[in-house]
Amino acid sequence: MLVALALLVAGRLAAQQDFAPEEATISATHAAFAAGKTTCVELVRAYLNRIEAYDHRGAALNAIITINPKALETAAEMDRLAAADKLRSPLHCIPVILKDNYDTADMPTTGGSLTLAESVPLRDAFVVKKLREAGALILAKANLMELARGGTTVSSLGGQTRNPYDLSRTPGGSSGGTGAAIAASFAIAGTGSDTGQSVRSPASAQSLVGLRPTRGLISRSGIIPLSTTQDEAGPITRTVEDTARMLDIMAGYDADDPITAFSVQKIPKTYTAFLDRDGLKGARIGVLMDFFGSETVHQQVNAVTETAIRAMTEAGATMIRIKIPNLEDLTRDIQVPHYESKIAFNNYLARLGARAPVKSLGEFIARGEFHRLLRQELEADQQVVDGLNDSEYKNRLLRRNILRQAVMTVMAENKLDAILYPHQRRLVVPIGEDQVDRNGVLSNGTGFPAIAFPGGFSAPTNSAPAGVPVGIELLGPDWSEPVLIKLAYAFEQAAKIRRPPPSTPPLPR
Repeated sequence: MLVALALLVAGRLAAQQDFAPEEATISATHAAFAAGKTTCVELVRAYLNRIEAYDHRGAALNAIITINPKALETAAEMDRLAAADKLRSPLHCIPVILKDNYDTADMPTTGGSLTLAESVPLRDAFVVKKLREAGALILAKANLMELARGGTTVSSLGGQTRNPYDLSRTPGGSSGGTGAAIAASFAIAGTGSDTGQSVRSPASAQSLVGLRPTRGLISRSGIIPLSTTQDEAGPITRTVEDTARMLDIMAGYDADDPITAFSVQKIPKTYTAFLDRDGLKGARIGVLMDFFGSETVHQQVNAVTETAIRAMTEAGATMIRIKIPNLEDLTRDIQVPHYESKIAFNNYLARLGARAPVKSLGEFIARGEFHRLLRQELEADQQVVDGLNDSEYKNRLLRRNILRQAVMTVMAENKLDAILYPHQRRLVVPIGEDQVDRNGVLSNGTGFPAIAFPGGFSAPTNSAPAGVPVGIELLGPDWSEPVLIKLAYAFEQAAKIRRPPPSTPPLPR
């Protein structure tokens, strides 16, 4: 009997050694569950151990604000239901890390702000509810650029998050906490929000996949808002396949976010149907030369992007060098958050009801419990009296439509499936500097979808022994997520760029 028990334990340990939580995907994790190589509790414990080892110690990424105190308890219940064959869900026990501007009824939603440190909403955000219903396990909430207002991921509550590929650099922003956490394998998948480029920036900076969807594809209700026009929610993952699987769950109509009505009948049965290894064959992709830098500081990104372009050509794509006439003028003065943010934030606080720690943006500013970098922008937004009726606001909305037309005209004239460019013209900046030379405007200024994915790495240095990641971005017309996923997946499978950061190696097992 003892020998049999010993053999059973030894067999179990050997099986566990076949599955590694680092770089794990959704499908590989589910296969490991089915094969008995791991359990939900073992998986969650492995990620909690990595957070313990690398978030405030070791590499000290400082990516996590809150860990779900019931994570292991929830995992045990998922194991119990799975053993009883009562749990069949597309994200069964997939640990997910949320950007901490997504409402969660069981944990604070802080926006990275000391003022909101103990703000627990009445209910989950719509997307969070959908993720939980699909079986996802919300493992933690991640740091962000406070209130998602910027690109370097520093906040009064969470401090400065560091890039696991180069600890002297930012992780991008504003969803940089999620990005650092997923890059370092603190979980399998994460969520971000993108007003300017805040899903795609951390993806670009940390060899990840980040999707900003078509306006209206994913609900924003229950996410601390910055702009009702420009805000989007999206997944951040290590692979294109996992982005497709997350998008399957996150997309959909929500009555509390009326713009999602436009997504009805636009969503395929599954985005995984477009994971085609040969997806670049016959594709026509425009290379937007306007979005390449010409100075010495831009050369490493240019070199990586050109290598990616050659790889796409070898995989069967026709790459066409294009320019959009007057693009610099078309993208100037089209940002609208300044006119919308006070109204949107005040409405969010009102929905918190009696739980709201402050009742308005004015009270938030008066508290003074926010990062100093936000003061000028917050005070400027507070001075807006009637932003939605401001003549400049209305002019900017018109200019956004002109940009949409210009993009679609170039795509039509060149018969393009998508437009390609580097997400950031130079490497992600060192901590303490402002994020510059990002190309997010073509998506945030039009509402068109864009996907950022690993394009390559810069040359290794002492602070970045594997090099600094460089992200490529593909943009298409409304509802072209299937095409973007197909093209990005085909490149990913052909080029196999992604590699984990050296600062957060596997833990002993």
